[in-house]
Amino acid sequence: MNTVEIAYEADIDHPVFSETYVRPLIMKVLDILGSDGIEVSCSFVSDATIQELNKTYRGKDEPTDILSFCQSDDQQWPDVFEESVRVLGDIIISVDAVYRNCTDFDVPVKEELPRLLIHGTLHLLGEEHVTNDSNEPMLVHQESILQTILKEFPIEILR
Repeated sequence: MNTVEIAYEADIDHPVFSETYVRPLIMKVLDILGSDGIEVSCSFVSDATIQELNKTYRGKDEPTDILSFCQSDDQQWPDVFEESVRVLGDIIISVDAVYRNCTDFDVPVKEELPRLLIHGTLHLLGEEHVTNDSNEPMLVHQESILQTILKEFPIEILR
C-alpha cells in the first residue's frame, strides 16, 4: 500500500486543495504506474517559498510551479525494502503558480492540479524531460495519465 502525506503552508492566499482529493489522486497515479509500498509527501506553498527552494536547490532565483525532491539517488531499491514502505520523495507545488498556469494556459484547476501532481510523481520515479515540448516522452506519458485521471476523479477545491 502507498502512503501520501499532505502539508499546507499557513500563509497561502488562495483556497487550497482538499486532502480527500489530493491523497487518492497521487495514490491513483502511483497505482497506474505500478508502484506499491511507496511514501510520497506533497506540500502546497506560496510563490515566495518555492522561489527560495528553487534558488537554494536549483540556483534559479524565481518561482516555479513544482519542485520534486527524490529521497534516493538510486532508483533500484535494496532488497531489504521489498516488504516495507519506501520513501520516494517530496512534491512541492506553488498554489499561486497553479492559478497562474490556469490563466496562462486557459485550463481549469481540475486539470492543472492533477497535471502537476502527475508531473512531480513521474520525476520522483526517475522520468526526466529536457524541454517543455509536448512531444517529450515524459510529457506525453504525463498527458496520457492525466486523461485517465480526469475520467475518474471529481475535484473538491476547498479544504
